[in-house]
Amino acid sequence: MAGIIFEKRNHIAFITLNNPEKANVLNDQVEIELRDAWKEVWEDREVRAAIVTGKGDRHFCAGHDLAPRPGQTEDERRREFVDRIFWANSQNTSSDYKPTYSSVNEYPTGVDGRSAGHFPQIWKPVIGAINGWAVGAGFYMMLTTTDIRIASKENARFQYILMNQGWLGSGPGAARLPRQISHVDSMKILLMDEPFDADEALEMRLINEVVPHDKLMERAEEMATRITKLAPVAVRMMKEFLIRGRDLPIDAAWQMSHLTQHLVAQLTTDPEEGRNAFNEKRERNFTGGLRVPGNTDEV
Repeated sequence: MAGIIFEKRNHIAFITLNNPEKANVLNDQVEIELRDAWKEVWEDREVRAAIVTGKGDRHFCAGHDLAPRPGQTEDERRREFVDRIFWANSQNTSSDYKPTYSSVNEYPTGVDGRSAGHFPQIWKPVIGAINGWAVGAGFYMMLTTTDIRIASKENARFQYILMNQGWLGSGPGAARLPRQISHVDSMKILLMDEPFDADEALEMRLINEVVPHDKLMERAEEMATRITKLAPVAVRMMKEFLIRGRDLPIDAAWQMSHLTQHLVAQLTTDPEEGRNAFNEKRERNFTGGLRVPGNTDEV
């Protein structure tokens, strides 16, 4: 059975974790399939937005599969643990193991080198449709990969869960959470490590909306469709600016947005289409076309 279900239609990519019998956990197969899917989402210009969710109505993702790999001995497991501390991304316990360069902590880097390949940060909008429990690495995925989050009122639940196991967690969750919600809410989530529901997540602005479970994917697709109607290059550049610019001083961030605006205005065809459509009182048809300086042809 496929670890994920990956579909593309109407400029939207749909990524569904597909192991509901095991709480949609991340195992080696799922992580590889997720990395490949996110790479395709990023590289396919026809894709303008993505939705990520879990199969079923109980779990979005319950974290990593903690079971040892088939055939792995206890000595190999211990060796891998030590390798990961110093070299990162070791899944080879042989004596001639060489560390890979493309890793952050123990995880292979994502599509553009930001976080892990199975929960990357890409410069296209990603909507998280949280259909059930998001815990551990599932919580990381929500924090890292998704930009807009809607949750099932009946089924969505959230928990960091690593502290309950005596761990701090080696993923990006604890680093990202305080940058997204208030200090006191972050402290409560991380230090008490209790589960909380969709209404509480909305109150602390961890998510955008709470909807009935049977409306979850309908609402996610509605939001993604709205994004696909906008100028794709401008949307892509806006997301990158919001992420790269949020820790800059205000004058530097403003300068960055100013320069980005001029790049979009001069090197893409969509601003002209926006003006023409407004003046002609018709619907906009944004294509994401690019202009090469000195050449009027669209590329």
